Amino acid sequence: MIKAGSRYVTPSGAELVVTKGGDGLLTDGDIPLQEKDSGSGFDGAATSADAMTINLGRRYQADEEGVTVLVTKAGQCELRYNGASMEVQQPRKLPSSD
Repeated sequence: MIKAGSRYVTPSGAELVVTKGGDGLLTDGDIPLQEKDSGSGFDGAATSADAMTINLGRRYQADEEGVTVLVTKAGQCELRYNGASMEVQQPRKLPSSD
């Protein structure tokens, strides 16, 4: 279970905070992400060389489940939720204030 407010870290050192949770598993490729300050390590697992850069302040979402995360520290990551790639969430258009 992924809860809103949970913080995760990737093998490359990128950090995320969950803004909308759900049932499932966040991974970097096939490597499960670890909760920040959990004391668990990645046992030598590394991000794949062709992983994309996830940028600070970007939100990523899973299409099916609606799970969203916010990047709090940039890094290399092949961000997935239940095996499916997560996509950058597009900003919402705000109404103009005339």
